[in-house]
Amino acid sequence: MISFYYWKTIFKLSPLEKSTLKDNQVKKLYIRYFDIDWNAKSNNPFPQSPIRFEENPKDFTIVPVVYIKNKVLLNQNIDVLDLAQKTNDFIQQINTKSQVSCQEIQIDCDWTLASRDNYLKFIDYFKKISGKKLSATIRLHQIKYFKKTKIPNVDKGVLMYYNMGKIAPDSLNSIYDRNIANRYLESLKKYPLSINIALPIYSWAVHIRDGKVIGLKNKIDVASFKKDTNFILTNQKELKVKASNYKNGTFYRKGDLLKLEAISKNDLLEMANDLEENTATMPAEIIFYDLDEFNIKKYEKDLFEQVIARF
Repeated sequence: MISFYYWKTIFKLSPLEKSTLKDNQVKKLYIRYFDIDWNAKSNNPFPQSPIRFEENPKDFTIVPVVYIKNKVLLNQNIDVLDLAQKTNDFIQQINTKSQVSCQEIQIDCDWTLASRDNYLKFIDYFKKISGKKLSATIRLHQIKYFKKTKIPNVDKGVLMYYNMGKIAPDSLNSIYDRNIANRYLESLKKYPLSINIALPIYSWAVHIRDGKVIGLKNKIDVASFKKDTNFILTNQKELKVKASNYKNGTFYRKGDLLKLEAISKNDLLEMANDLEENTATMPAEIIFYDLDEFNIKKYEKDLFEQVIARF
């Protein structure tokens, strides 16, 4: 089954997004409800950028996703029970206001060994408080080293098969690197939790100056940069700044580089083949990250069907 993440702060589907969902018989959307960040002044966690529904997603099964920044759970003095209660309350508040109901909630957190105990406690509390089915995002390193990182008490995991490398000035693609993925793939069959798979369809540009990363540009229109005489395409994956200029609110200095990182159709089919060979059972869902006209228009109409046919 094909599903999508929806990662914008306003829920309103464009005609292309609607037709993509219809063509792929999508029944479920994972909608980012809010992030939880740490406020250093008040010394408390707080919700950030909550979703606003401009239309009702009544045609779909909705799974609210809450992204918890790891620094929140790294704080050893945090009241984890209070955080679980407030997180659940805020989800219910959004649902009531927007007339949305849900049977499942997903927690997205790249927990580490230092935040592990707080994270596992949060999951336990949240599951009891919410009374809902619970899923959690899982990274490749958490699959391979699950005896150390532990397995959260959830009904299902979602393997985030992206953001594999470091955002760096080198030539590697930080979104997907098959060599890095191969170090972890064999561990999938041994992972005790049932998992679905999330695959990337997003792109970005890494802004580099004097050999150092100074920023990340999401959803940049490469075609408009190619037409701009202040930039030159040095190869298919890099733009160089020929003359200092401002573009879309960003200052680019002469000599700066924009490293283009994207996911091709072949990348997605390769991921599907590798995952199929290394998973014990077929995942019930393949979830694409993320539903956005900018991302979708880069691919053939039937690509999502092609990808899940490989499993």
